Amino acid sequence: MQNKITTFLTFNDQAEAAAVLYTSIFAGSKITSRTPGPGGTVMAVTFQLAGQEMMALNGGPSFKFEQGFSLFVSCETQAEVDAYWKALTEGGSEQPCGWLKDKFGVSWQIVPTVLPRLLSDPDRARAGRAVQAMLGMKRLDIAELERAADGK
Repeated sequence: MQNKITTFLTFNDQAEAAAVLYTSIFAGSKITSRTPGPGGTVMAVTFQLAGQEMMALNGGPSFKFEQGFSLFVSCETQAEVDAYWKALTEGGSEQPCGWLKDKFGVSWQIVPTVLPRLLSDPDRARAGRAVQAMLGMKRLDIAELERAADGK
């Protein structure tokens, strides 16, 4: 038997709004079901986010998101980084090193694919310069990370 793992997010009362926002941002995403709750409200939403199945539930005010859990988005280009950053920080907050919190309090990491390559460079001085550049950024800038790694 193959296990299936689905990300499950518990919101106070904004599960549907979050699913609608997230599926509008990421291509190839869609809401697949809504579970009705009391009084005609939506209790739970199942959706695919860029091919990954996710669920969102309205669980009440006792549930809070913590920074120890985040959704990690790999981006090939600066245009992708910028678009996701702009869409997800609207009403939210920018955090250091490519992290942000969206307006629902969910933490995201918007990371260009070049970053892991720079940070694991066998030239440890080059990697260190990339780390220092990253530590000074909120939204990650590919060109600046590469310049810093190259010592320019």
